[in-house]
Amino acid sequence: MTEPGFAPVTATASTDFSAEAFRLALGQFATGVTVVTTLDQDGAPVGLTANSFSSVSLEPPLVLWSLGVSASSLALYRDCSHYAVNVLASGQIELSRRFSTRSVPAKHRFEGIEWRRGTHGVPIIANSCAWFLCSNRSRYLEGDHVIFVGEVQELGFMPNEPLIFQNGQYHMTQPHPTSGAKVA
Repeated sequence: MTEPGFAPVTATASTDFSAEAFRLALGQFATGVTVVTTLDQDGAPVGLTANSFSSVSLEPPLVLWSLGVSASSLALYRDCSHYAVNVLASGQIELSRRFSTRSVPAKHRFEGIEWRRGTHGVPIIANSCAWFLCSNRSRYLEGDHVIFVGEVQELGFMPNEPLIFQNGQYHMTQPHPTSGAKVA
């Protein structure tokens, strides 16, 4: 019997669920969408879409994101000294798609988009909600991903509506009608 307001339990043990069920449950969590950028060995800009972004610490200022161990760009990000996490705005869905697909070769992903070189030459994407230029502080292998912890050295932000991803679809945010005053 399911109690009102509770989803039915689909597993009785911690490992008694499918990878698909795990993916579907994780999809319920809404995330922002980012493009993580750096430079390749020749100094050319590269980037990839990631929604596994989170704050870690205010002092020192740390953020994290993760990348699958099978990603072709793993060695590049593992070995780079700096990268930027660009938080995409709601009008940047096409950038999210461009940086997440193999149909657009990495060397062509920056063609026709507005960006600038930040400190250390790292690409900063224009009109993002926020960007965090980070030193590549730590990397941890966990399961089938590498967790990157970056120490934020510079940042910028604009009051743009963020791009949200949930349940396999892009969304926009709206304040909840009962949220009251903005929390500082």
